[in-house]
Amino acid sequence: MKKYFYKNLTVQELASLTKRPAVDFSKVFEAVHPILNDIKKDGLKAALNYAKQFDSFIGEEIRVSKKEFREAEKNLDKKTRKALQIAAKNIEKFHKKQLPKPYTVEIQNGIKCSREFRAIENAGLYIPGGSAVLPSTMLMLGIPARIAGCKRVVVYSPAKEGKVNNPLLYAAEICGITEFYKIGGAQAIGLMAYGDSSIPKVNKIFGPGNQYVTAAKLLVSIDPEGAAIDMAAGPSELVVIADRNSNPAFAALDLLSQAEHGPDSQVVLLSDSEEMVSKINLELLRQLEILPRKEFAEKSLENSISLITEDLIQAVNFSNMYAPEHLILNIKNAEKYRNEIHNAGSVFIGGFSPESAGDYASGTNHSLPTSGYARITGGLTVESFMKSMTFQKLSRKGLKKIAPVIETLAEAEGLEAHKRAVSIRFKN
Repeated sequence: MKKYFYKNLTVQELASLTKRPAVDFSKVFEAVHPILNDIKKDGLKAALNYAKQFDSFIGEEIRVSKKEFREAEKNLDKKTRKALQIAAKNIEKFHKKQLPKPYTVEIQNGIKCSREFRAIENAGLYIPGGSAVLPSTMLMLGIPARIAGCKRVVVYSPAKEGKVNNPLLYAAEICGITEFYKIGGAQAIGLMAYGDSSIPKVNKIFGPGNQYVTAAKLLVSIDPEGAAIDMAAGPSELVVIADRNSNPAFAALDLLSQAEHGPDSQVVLLSDSEEMVSKINLELLRQLEILPRKEFAEKSLENSISLITEDLIQAVNFSNMYAPEHLILNIKNAEKYRNEIHNAGSVFIGGFSPESAGDYASGTNHSLPTSGYARITGGLTVESFMKSMTFQKLSRKGLKKIAPVIETLAEAEGLEAHKRAVSIRFKN
């Protein structure tokens, strides 16, 4: 990790440290565009051709059968089954509290306005299956969709040699998923967005993926014939704030837990102690040697930084500038800094709150904003699978009270029909 001292940096240099590793989407869009166009034209046939080309898909049947679901549960070891059940229970307990409540306001006598919520009818969930298959993501997407009450929830994930791994299928079963397709990549996004005569399209697409998946999501989201998306998720990222009281091994493994996601992930270490930074860097080197995904983590660390600040408030302020997907406060009296945090997807308070807890089983969602989007939005919630509608009911008396206001404003905007739509109701 490159080391910097806050006091030696200009405002511009500090700002440059908040930039993520660049991704050249122009080339990715060029690769993805023809795939989406082919699927838009030929549907499942085109999607299958690309699945065979890119994912070595075998056969013609891409839908997971009831038998495959049963076999996945049967062949899954008891320990993993139990872990998925407990994680699902915790995620459900936290997310149930997110169900939005309708409300009604009597603006004045004869005028009532209300807000109500409806679930998105067709939701598509994408579960990555590249270098790591993520059953945890299945729970993070599937459980909020079920709580929201979506009528149809369909899952797409690439299959290796025509088979989806057992933990992922069992996680889908826990979520109540019955419609699951063995297809991934940009071709999966295209099939979700445009559908086929045998597979209806979805209204909104959820889930992370590589740059080709992200590019496909962005393109279908701006196509009127496509589908909405949850967010443009980029590579994983983490900020760890550590002080002289921190455990260096804890901090090092927290950093590596995100660095091992992939070479384009980024981790940032902030500390008011140069000595602690040195200790953590030594631990990074030691722990790195025993990681199976050492190669990914090493490349990620090349894009990562450590920044030595003059105090912890300065560290928190830099974290707010960076706006990380994940933030760990591995410091003494961490709770007192809670109100100073303004930009972060998910925050982990104290030395015994590793980011891994949020990834799997503490209950919060791990589908979070990356690339600085935590400045303007939060992570996935039950409400992400819903939309709101407003209602209004006016009596004759209620409309008469505000008629002059409506007519005056309509006249000011030069919209005569708006004005007359009110005045005609009081003629004769």
